[in-house]
Amino acid sequence: MEVKTQSKMTFHGVDIVNVNFNSSKIFALNENIQIDIETNPSVFYPKDSPLEFKIIMNITLKVLDYFSLEILGVGNFEFEGEMNDELKKNLVNTNAPAIMFPYIRSFITTFTANLGNPTGTLTIPVHFFNGDLEEIEEN
Repeated sequence: MEVKTQSKMTFHGVDIVNVNFNSSKIFALNENIQIDIETNPSVFYPKDSPLEFKIIMNITLKVLDYFSLEILGVGNFEFEGEMNDELKKNLVNTNAPAIMFPYIRSFITTFTANLGNPTGTLTIPVHFFNGDLEEIEEN
């Protein structure tokens, strides 16, 4: 019987590299107003390190005439060993964004809790990722 080792992906954490918050008036959570949430993840493969990749996640929360919050987070990942392209594509496009999203979600909750009155404490819903991520090229 042949024993196969499973290829793995390691998560090395999320770096929050940019936060932009603007408020024009206080938003009351009990108001029945829709918060627009945009999540735009992309992937970056460093040329000098073929087993590493980064998920760049830009999240924007807006309520027109109340506030906008933009967050840019970078998830740091590494493959351990070789793997087929299909598995690699699945890990990068679905699993990696799903692994890092709860960290950004938690950051948003903590950040808005510490703002006080402008937003109240926001807890954004869980998000599911599917489809191919845009690949960012090194400049």
